[in-house]
Amino acid sequence: MRGSGPAPSFVKPKSCWKSRKNNTFPRVGPRVGIDSGARAQQPPQTMLTIHGTCVALSGFGVLLRGPPGSGKSDLALRLIDGGARLVADDQIELTLDAAGRVMARAPKTLAGLLEVRGVGILPMDAARTAPIGLVVDLAPDDKVERLPEIETSALLDRPIRRLTLSPFHASTPAKLRLAAARLAGGALHPVPERP
Repeated sequence: MRGSGPAPSFVKPKSCWKSRKNNTFPRVGPRVGIDSGARAQQPPQTMLTIHGTCVALSGFGVLLRGPPGSGKSDLALRLIDGGARLVADDQIELTLDAAGRVMARAPKTLAGLLEVRGVGILPMDAARTAPIGLVVDLAPDDKVERLPEIETSALLDRPIRRLTLSPFHASTPAKLRLAAARLAGGALHPVPERP
C-alpha cells in the first residue's frame, strides 16, 4: 500500500534527493579547503574519547588499553592497591594542555568509579587529570616480547612510550611501577647502555 510503513532501506531519505529548484545535491558535511598539493587540510585533533583505563603513577598517567574483559580494571585495582590513583575507567577523555601534553580525565558520569568484576562499580579516590606518560597494551603471554624494541603510540599526534604486557601475571603491577619510575627518571630502555 502506497505511503504506509517505513521506506525500504534502498530508498534514500529526502535530504539526499536532488533539489528540484536548481538540480543540485544538498551539501553534506563541512566544506574542506584544498591546498596547493590538492589534499584536504585537517585541523589537528585536540580531543579524543577512547576505551581504556588510566591510573596516575610516578607523576604521570599510565593508559591501559585492551578489548573488554582483557584485565584493564583488574590491573588498575592492583596498581591502586599499591599506591597508584585512579584517573578514569572504561572511558577516557584525552585533551592537549597549554604545554602540548596529552592529558587524561574521566567523563563526568564516570569520574571516581572503578568496575571491580564480581563486586560491582565502586567509588574510588581519583585524580582529576594526569598527563599521559606511558601506554600499556594488554595482551596474552605469547604476544609479549622478552626484550621489546622501543615503541611509541600516537595520541592526539603526540608520541607516547608504549609497552605490551600480560595483565594477569602477579608481577605485572611491579613491572609497571618499575617502568613508570624509569620513565619519570628520564629514560626507559629494554637493555641499559653501559659505558
